[in-house]
Amino acid sequence: MQTMSPLVRSFVAHFGEMGSRWGINRTVGQIYALIYVSPQALNADEMAEALEFSRSNVSMGLKELQAWRLVKLRHLPGDRREYFEAPADAWEIFRTLAEERRRREIEPTLSMLRNALLETPKTEEDRVAQARMRSMHDLIELMTGWFDDVQRLDSQTLAQLMKMGAKVQKLLEFTGKVKPAPSRLER
Repeated sequence: MQTMSPLVRSFVAHFGEMGSRWGINRTVGQIYALIYVSPQALNADEMAEALEFSRSNVSMGLKELQAWRLVKLRHLPGDRREYFEAPADAWEIFRTLAEERRRREIEPTLSMLRNALLETPKTEEDRVAQARMRSMHDLIELMTGWFDDVQRLDSQTLAQLMKMGAKVQKLLEFTGKVKPAPSRLER
């Protein structure tokens, strides 16, 4: 791999900084960004050289990206090295991230809430806490059901649906089927 162009370097640096806000470390974010914008699959040595990271840091980052199912391993004929590529379709990446977040974060929370709701409250505090947990459980269940429906849509339909968002809200408001949430100032 040749050195990164200023455009690619800027994207990789930004993705690294954003990665820490998304719950991954900066190095993993930069590795992913480099793989994503690369026109061909890269091996770990090429990544280490381009990013000026140690080979071991790149290997650890690649393992994390594989665990998240964000990169695919490829072998090239006549080459023993492992090459990595990312899906070019941003919707596929979004779906994978959403599925992994659900599996890692939402499902354990739903499981805990289900168990908590099976308990018999012994005090008024427990009744209040359980009522709030039920509200959270119901919201998460509703959202995961919606998520399942959305995951079945193809990318083009999903993009059209998202573009319709504000129009659907206005239509529902016009027909009196929905009321807008109060603004922050009204709360």
